[in-house]
Amino acid sequence: MPNASLRTAVLGVSGYTGAELVRLLLEHPRLSTPPLLLGRPEQADSLTLALTSMHPQLSGLPHADELRIIPFDWNLLQREQIDILFLATPHEHAREIAPLALQHGIKVIDLSAAWRLQHDTNRAIYKLTDADPTLAKSLQAEAVYGSPELHGRQIKSARLVANPGCYATSIILALAPLLRSSLIDLSWGIVADAKSGVSGAGKAPTASNQFMYAADNLSAYAVFGHRHTGEILEQLHLETSQLQFTPHLLPIPRGILSTIYVRLNSMGSIKQIQAAFDDFYEDSPLVRVRRSHMLPQIQHVVRTNFCDIGFQLSPDGKKLVIVSCLDNLLKGASSQAVQNMNLMAGFSESEGLL
Repeated sequence: MPNASLRTAVLGVSGYTGAELVRLLLEHPRLSTPPLLLGRPEQADSLTLALTSMHPQLSGLPHADELRIIPFDWNLLQREQIDILFLATPHEHAREIAPLALQHGIKVIDLSAAWRLQHDTNRAIYKLTDADPTLAKSLQAEAVYGSPELHGRQIKSARLVANPGCYATSIILALAPLLRSSLIDLSWGIVADAKSGVSGAGKAPTASNQFMYAADNLSAYAVFGHRHTGEILEQLHLETSQLQFTPHLLPIPRGILSTIYVRLNSMGSIKQIQAAFDDFYEDSPLVRVRRSHMLPQIQHVVRTNFCDIGFQLSPDGKKLVIVSCLDNLLKGASSQAVQNMNLMAGFSESEGLL
């Protein structure tokens, strides 16, 4: 049954992630009222624009053809009794808006990186500033990293949820069960070789996401300095020396495939590794663990809300390769945000996502 009492709003709907988030909310079976769609003041040319003029692919969905993107206004949010505000904005805007939303009694799911990182050294890459550093420090400590598979219990009661990054999600979910079971020999280090479609760079045109650069090409970037590295280190409790993460740009629209190389503490077995994954994700409806030797592919997950994980163990039982795949716009962003909303609202975690 729809829940007429839960009201949502989305600030920042112009990008790929914002469009997918709105689609999921419009189709959500427990929401009877469509989300309030808000534009940032600097996007004056798009304000009061019809949603389907910006995203024609949404036409025909419930309420989509009647919705307009309207100027952001705190009084409006309070009149509409908004319970949860999704922020699909640049990091610096989310850092500014989230504290104000909480002061207005509105919970926040932030799809940017503004609140993901607890350590100043990791957060420094975003060059964030705070009008009230004391308040920001307090809220940073309160913010819950929005990985339902890792922090579902905390998300249920959270006021501020920091939605994870796409690369980080694919790597964290691949490694968490093995680290929890103390199966990895960290003295050998972990190598994470990850590849993402062009939509991971966002909708704004850049030299690297132009057709002439990306088509028929494969390129590494941000070696030793990708901004999702801090998330992986913090969530998996790793030292910088224990992880080498290298992202690559694939000439496809969407999807991430991460290939991760580890060495085990002792000779392992397929049964042991399979059990570690199966046990960890027993109650995780949006993670699909493949049987050994069946490795996931991007085409298996694109336009779905799943993260697929598979592995192969070397013949000597000492080296392990894990492959993790997800859609960077969905499980890597928007559908994970809806997963978090479901938990915060007391719905089934997978409501509207299966």
